[in-house]
Order: sequence, then structure tokens, then C-alpha cells
Amino acid sequence: MSIRLLKIIILAVSPLILYSQHINKDTFNCFTILAGKQTTTDESVLMAHNEDDYGEQIVNWIVVPASKHKSGESIHARNGASIPQISETVRYIWFEMPGMEFSDSFLNQYGVTITSNSCPSREDSALLSEGGITWELRHIMAQRSHSARQAVQIAATLLEQYGYAASGRTYCIADANEAWMMSVVNGKHYVAVRIPDEAVAIIPNYYTLTYVNTTDTNNCIASKDLISYAVKRGWYNPVTDGKFNFRKAYGSSQSLNHKVNIMRMWNAINNLSSNYYEPDADFPWIIAPVRKISVEWLSNILSSHLEGTPYDLTEGYTKGQPHGKNTGSICASHTQYGFIAQLRDWMPADVGSLIWMIPRRPCVQAMIPVYCGIQSFPADFSMYNYKMALKNHFNRPDNLKNISEDHIYWHFSRIADSADSNYLSRIRQFGTEAMKFNRDQLNNQESFELEVLTDWKKNKNKAAQRLYNVTEQAVRKWLGIADIILNSPAPRW
Repeated sequence: MSIRLLKIIILAVSPLILYSQHINKDTFNCFTILAGKQTTTDESVLMAHNEDDYGEQIVNWIVVPASKHKSGESIHARNGASIPQISETVRYIWFEMPGMEFSDSFLNQYGVTITSNSCPSREDSALLSEGGITWELRHIMAQRSHSARQAVQIAATLLEQYGYAASGRTYCIADANEAWMMSVVNGKHYVAVRIPDEAVAIIPNYYTLTYVNTTDTNNCIASKDLISYAVKRGWYNPVTDGKFNFRKAYGSSQSLNHKVNIMRMWNAINNLSSNYYEPDADFPWIIAPVRKISVEWLSNILSSHLEGTPYDLTEGYTKGQPHGKNTGSICASHTQYGFIAQLRDWMPADVGSLIWMIPRRPCVQAMIPVYCGIQSFPADFSMYNYKMALKNHFNRPDNLKNISEDHIYWHFSRIADSADSNYLSRIRQFGTEAMKFNRDQLNNQESFELEVLTDWKKNKNKAAQRLYNVTEQAVRKWLGIADIILNSPAPRW
């Protein structure tokens, strides 16, 4: 039974007493699933992600066009590094969160999709050059890469030269052929591993990679001294520890053992895997799924708050809304957006690669299709154009709402806030309507894409307009449905 269906039926469970623990707000942000193409219903590569960030945020939907750059042009990194620019950069979709250093996601014209999760490391004496880089890393990957593998190689080169100026992070990078996870450590150490086509990887906020074969250079790209440095620091002893385990050697013990992370991993892995794992299990970094994975199934997982388990402290929402009560929910109070990237290699990337965007909280929102070939978004989808976004990303205004009151994000935020005020009633309404909305879109997807492909061969501008229209129409239609629900009394159940 799907998680969204569980919400609609509202199963009452008898919760066990669960822990209460202080959460470091800078540490436990974001959640991702990567699925190889042999594990999915349509043989696409799938990436599902929830972007979790505290405080009042906004998400801008921006298309940055392909650009030519002058000789000698540089990217001036936030910490001081001057990074030479290449002669041509590619077009990319940018989901931008002003002022945030680690929260943006990308889909470029070649279908390369990039997002990340905070994964604190144990490194306490990082080597950096010119101050190191952070925010610039994913942006440069999006600007320059023609494949996920090339994006990893670009990142490796930058990390070796400048170093990473934050505790640690796992970048999730995928295209229509491959999915990679790249775990980056404060300083100049990293390891990137290709997800096997027949496997699924789940990433909460700790390093999940365990036994990595650094000699398999086709499927693993790592800093040369990854293992010897761990030995030097006393984090790994080849004699007593056996096989090198990246997670244990480089991970922060607080992050690895924190129950927020453990419960999110436990929830997703038991939803997807044919094996059952206890919360105190040593979770594997990849699994074989119990059945083929669909976009809708991943959307359900992104919506999860531990419903139907002994850890649902709301008892089927009868004791309040789940976002502030169920420790370890995948859909959280601070989830700013979710998405499922559906990346298919049998069509041109413009049509074959898309992101199903879920603004604000996935549990109460419908999916919005955003195709790789879209050339722009409606004006109210962003605070500013791409040039202003590139220039002012870190010049965040004090009160976002005052200067962007017509932004569509506030409409999605209002839906989430209203649902939390009366969750037991509202989740049935929003959950039912979102499920219908999503299924209609998925049922019509093939016929729509065939029409776009016909136009794409003859008139790419007409095809791009179709892609623009399907995104805008989906947003306006869903917000119209939501307004009807919001303007009607919440039913008593």
C-alpha cells in the first residue's frame, strides 16, 4: 500500500515511545534516492530529493541560457578563489534559494541533474587553497557538464585544486544513463561511485558509502590518498579494521548515529527493499528493490512521516500534524521543495529528461512537470531574471515576502501552512486531489511527449512553447484546486 494511500485511509497505530533529541539545524538537511535504470518501471534513471532548509525561504525557477565567455573571464568564488571560466557554458534550469549556500538544484540541457545532502565529516584540519569552494561546485558542474560522469570529473578537478570549504556533503548527480553519488570531505578528499544499474541508493544526512573499490576507475573516482590519509589520521587501520569503509573512516559519529538520520534511512529502505532492516542495522549503501520503481512511488516516499509504523507519534494524525512530532520524517516541517528527476535515454534530452517538481511539502502538493527543453518560466515563478540571480544570490533581502508577494512560492507555502493547522482533515482532501492530479498527468505523459517530439523535429521553438505551457498550466490548475479546498470548511471525519 502506498504512503499517500495510507494517509488517505489514516491508519491508526499504537506508537512505541520514541526518543527526543536536540537537532542541529545545520546538520540534518535533505534526503535523496537514486535508482539505476534496470530498477525502474520505464528503464529511466530516477532521482528523488527533498530539499530541507530551516527558516523562511523562497524557491526561484530560473532558466540560464547557454553563454559564450571572453578569454580571461573568471568565476569569483565566495571565499576568494578565482576560477578560470571556459569559453562556452550550457543552458540549465536552476531552482535557486537566495542566500543559501547548499540548497540549489539543477537540470542542464544534457539532462545532467545535480542536488546534494549535508553529510558532516570528522575532518578537523582541512587543506584549502584560495579559501576553497562550496556553492560554486554544483553550479560549475551544471554549467559545464555534458554527462553525469563528466560532472563528477569536473568536480574532482576543482576539489583537488581548491578544496571543499565545509564539513562534508554528498552530491547526487545523474543523467539518462548513469547515477553517481559523490561524497566530499572538508578539504581535498572525496570519493564518487557510480550506482549500479540494478541498484538503488538512499542518502540521508550521513555518508552512506561503505566499501569502495578505488582501483575500479570506471565506477569509482576518488582522491589519490583517500585511504592513506585515513590511515595517517588514525581513522582506519588495515590490520585491525579489515576492508576500508569510507563511511566509518570519514563520517561524523554524531551524524552517523543520530536518530533523525537513522529513522529516515530505516523508513525508506524498508519501503523499497525486499529485505527488512531493524533501526539499529548497519544499513547497506545500495539495495535491490522489492519491485520496479515508479515516479509515483518515489513521490509517496518523499511524502512520508512514518505512517503505518510504530514510530508515528501522531497516531494517524489524531494527535496533531506530523511535521513537528514524528522525529525522522522524510517530509519535514522545513522541506522547501521536493522533486523526482525522470531521465530517459531513448528521447532527446529536451523531452526525455524532466523534473517532477513538488513545491514546499510533498505530502500536500501535486507534481509539476518541468522539461529539460523549457526556455523560460512565467514571471511570477522568480524574484528576478537569471543575470540578477547570478549577481545577487548571496545578497538576500531581509524580508523576502515584502518584495515578492506575488511569487507562486507563497501560494504553495500557504497550502502547507493551512494543512498543518488541521492536518487530519486537510491531508485527506489534498492527498486525494494530488493523487488524482498526478495520475492524470502520468497517464497523459506519453501522448503529450509524442506531440512535442513531432514539433521538436520540425520547429524547436514551437516544442519549447509546449513545454512552457504544460508547466504553467499544471501550476495554475493545481493552485486552483487547492484554493477551492482552502476556501471551503475543513470537513469533520
